[in-house]
Amino acid sequence: MAVSPSSSAQQARQALAKRLADLCRDAGLTGLDLAERCGWSRSKSSRIMNAKTPPSADDIRAWCRACGAEDQTEDLIASLRTAEGMWGNWRRMERAGLKQAQEARLPLFERTRRFRAYSSWFVPGLIQTAGYTEAVLRAVQRRRVDVDDVADAVAVRMERQRVLYEGARQFAFLVEESVLRNGLGGPEVQEEQLRHFLTVGSLPSVSLGVVPTRTGRSRMPVEGFWVFDTAQVNVELVSGYLTLTQPSDVAAYGDAFTELAGMAVYGVKARALITSAIQTLR
Repeated sequence: MAVSPSSSAQQARQALAKRLADLCRDAGLTGLDLAERCGWSRSKSSRIMNAKTPPSADDIRAWCRACGAEDQTEDLIASLRTAEGMWGNWRRMERAGLKQAQEARLPLFERTRRFRAYSSWFVPGLIQTAGYTEAVLRAVQRRRVDVDDVADAVAVRMERQRVLYEGARQFAFLVEESVLRNGLGGPEVQEEQLRHFLTVGSLPSVSLGVVPTRTGRSRMPVEGFWVFDTAQVNVELVSGYLTLTQPSDVAAYGDAFTELAGMAVYGVKARALITSAIQTLR
């Protein structure tokens, strides 16, 4: 089962808080002792140890000095940065526009050799047509982005698709059958996208699976996610963008992908579902 995205970031914060609490305890200090040594209010050390208030890098430096554990300072600050970097609010990420947000992901795509993508909402970006991408990003821009650079953002995403044809890369895409019928962009855009599915699915480096809509399935649809090699998972949620790099988290999403892939159909059966979706547009 995949790890809950919202809980993963919280778990990282709690793990850091526990390490700080253990340092305090190992030094023979109470929370009050530590607060006094750091010149803080009485409640601050307690809030940090209980993961109610995240520490700053300076807080961690002061904490380690007070506990006589300055050799652990940099490692703890690295853990802080990891916890901070796990969650990105969409408005913060896209405040300069959608083009910049698209460009920021390019290095990750360029260094990845094995891609696994699952979507229960819409077509994964690497196999979208320009028209479909425009429909998706236009909806995003209207909902939450003041800057209108949709055309530029579409161009960046289209250019990023070159990774499909360069280098020794492997791609596995899974979509729920409902994605084939979500109607983004209207009938013409949807039909073009579905026909593009058929083309991309024939590439030797691409595996394209469709999870049929049916009763009695072993697991329900989950949030859309990408697994990049075995190094990183990105999860797209309504409120933000989650980055997971802990091996246990990456493995959990890898297991979820394997389970969902086992429920999907491929080849002739997948093409039949896509063709049926095309026919309903006429």
